[in-house]
Amino acid sequence: MRQFTAIVNPTAGGSASAAALLNVARPLREAGADLETEYSRSLAHAQELARDAGERGRVVLAVGGDGIAGGVGGALSGTDAVLGLVPAGRGNDFARALNLPTEPAALAEVLLHHEPRQVDTIEVESAVHDRTVVLGSVYAGVDALANRHANEARLLRGSASYYAGGLRAVTTWRPARYRVTVDGQEHLHTGYTVVAANSGYYGSGRLIAPDARVDDGLLDVVMIREAPRRLFFALMNELKTGAHVQRPEVQILRGREIRIAADREVPYGADGEVEATLPVTVRVLPGALRVLC
Repeated sequence: MRQFTAIVNPTAGGSASAAALLNVARPLREAGADLETEYSRSLAHAQELARDAGERGRVVLAVGGDGIAGGVGGALSGTDAVLGLVPAGRGNDFARALNLPTEPAALAEVLLHHEPRQVDTIEVESAVHDRTVVLGSVYAGVDALANRHANEARLLRGSASYYAGGLRAVTTWRPARYRVTVDGQEHLHTGYTVVAANSGYYGSGRLIAPDARVDDGLLDVVMIREAPRRLFFALMNELKTGAHVQRPEVQILRGREIRIAADREVPYGADGEVEATLPVTVRVLPGALRVLC
């Protein structure tokens, strides 16, 4: 029977995370599994707890949203440890990409009996930010600004906060001139955003890269070029289904190493947590993480 260590950040959506864990803990313990809970003081502390639990041969459960999933998963990347997700955050986009069930008993069944699957992770490197590893995507431009606004929202949750954050970001955005290098080939791009996606989803269920796969050893690079704001708002709505990729303003490339630079200070983010400014280099780490899904 598997042994689990659940990692919860009580200061970030703690009540939702605690409730989600409680709902899954019951069927796990009823099945005879050993479950211990660790409360982290920060994302760095959560990563330290994850590495320790993984070294002890325990399945590490990241309880929360994409931030803790990416942080804990990144800490376990390149090790033999196994990650499990208990989605309880604002977006839960990597859990969505893994097609994890939301019903607690069904999720417990996955955690108890499914075999680990090897998935890719993303190494993120910049001159002003420590090297880190994340799971879902790295995004530079208006969506990084929108994510910052969404995280600052107090009254809105889920996709509503991202939509409101997007509206606020777009109204003040002026197109940036990007230089995107994919596996050594340079592409010039003027517009709103560049996304290097391992998972197809970001921003609370928005299907930014419909063909992205978490186990293909590649990143999908989605670039949305300069367009009238009214068209960008329409495009935002199409992100619900992935229909935006049919528009001529959207270009998609694929590669293993991507460097993103710009002609001014442009923010970038990763899995809803990392906040810095370009340039940034991202690399896919094929099959680097074992996850229950």
